[in-house]
Amino acid sequence: MSNDELLARHADGGAAACAEAAQGLPAPPSLHTLIVTCMDARIDPVALFGIRPGEAHVLRNAGGIVTDDVVRSVTISQRELGTRTVYVVQHKGCGMATFTDPEFVAKLREECGAAPEWAPGSFADPAESVRQGVARLTDSPFTVPDMEIRGFVLDLGTFDLEPV
Repeated sequence: MSNDELLARHADGGAAACAEAAQGLPAPPSLHTLIVTCMDARIDPVALFGIRPGEAHVLRNAGGIVTDDVVRSVTISQRELGTRTVYVVQHKGCGMATFTDPEFVAKLREECGAAPEWAPGSFADPAESVRQGVARLTDSPFTVPDMEIRGFVLDLGTFDLEPV
């Protein structure tokens, strides 16, 4: 599939369907919930949680890692848009567990001639990574103290959520 195919889908009803679904919805998510998860294309957080337009914020990145930018987005979502529940969802078989940060940085140095200013965020155990992400959000002075935060590891074979 090319980028043009996605643009064709947008023009062929995608934009209209989104406009109709979002009609009259306020910006704050009605379930006061934010989900942090992996960008893995096999994960559809909307389908996984049965989210309808206007109900939740969804943040995705490689691994579903709680990075500085995730803390920033969670803080804005909470303090400006009223979210109070956060789910951190990572998954078994994640590509982020197939390399280490030093290996990836060395690869970038070799291929690009420079090291990134950011940490790749690789991990060996998704449950431990979820624990670290939950702790980072809980310990942040910027997130709201009354948030409910829950961590899960998703099994891509069954799509069961295992609480962490």
